[in-house]
Amino acid sequence: NTARPYSLHQFPVLQHADNAQATSVWHIEVHTSSPQQFAACADKAGFLDTLFGNKAKQLEEKKAELLELIAPLKRGVDADEAQQEEVDAAASALERLNPTRNPLSSPLINGKWELLYTTSTSILGKSRPSLLRPSGPIYQTIDVNELKALNQETTPFFNSVSAELTPGSKSLVAVQFKQFGLFGGLIKITAPESAKGSLDTTYLDEELRISRGDKGNLFILRMADEDARLST
Repeated sequence: NTARPYSLHQFPVLQHADNAQATSVWHIEVHTSSPQQFAACADKAGFLDTLFGNKAKQLEEKKAELLELIAPLKRGVDADEAQQEEVDAAASALERLNPTRNPLSSPLINGKWELLYTTSTSILGKSRPSLLRPSGPIYQTIDVNELKALNQETTPFFNSVSAELTPGSKSLVAVQFKQFGLFGGLIKITAPESAKGSLDTTYLDEELRISRGDKGNLFILRMADEDARLST
């Protein structure tokens, strides 16, 4: 077998300190002085540029398609079964292009996220009259360093629930709910031991997160405040 005139190497890199997300880059090492073989190496480099450039373009297109699908669905309240399936398929397509392999070790996961869409009927309040459903933004703040999370409704009732997180993999956490706050925290109720679940982050970038819960629910969220943290 004739040795290739080049070899490919993948090297980890660390982005600048204020967004220190581990990623990687490809390098081509040339092993020839032949003009013909050097030209072949240059063609290979151009192919890789095209390959990864196309992947980035495809990712942005899939993300735009997903956001367009969920825009008119009022966080999922107005989604029928067919629309739910269509959104799930679009989310799955984007998950396959996930640029963050280890979400729990990425600083991108920390912050205050706004819920754009979910299939969770309890969060949407589908069983309640429309006047009693959450009408304002719904947020989830995640602080992996403290292993805490906080879910917050706004209008009309400003209810919330805090939770402790236990990592189970590079993307999955067990969720133990700790305290419910009603009417902006005027009434506080300790959550029972049975109030628990899990959450798997299946897509993560600087502005969008997709997660899936243990009951099969889909959650799509947009970053609202990357600096938000939960105190001890």
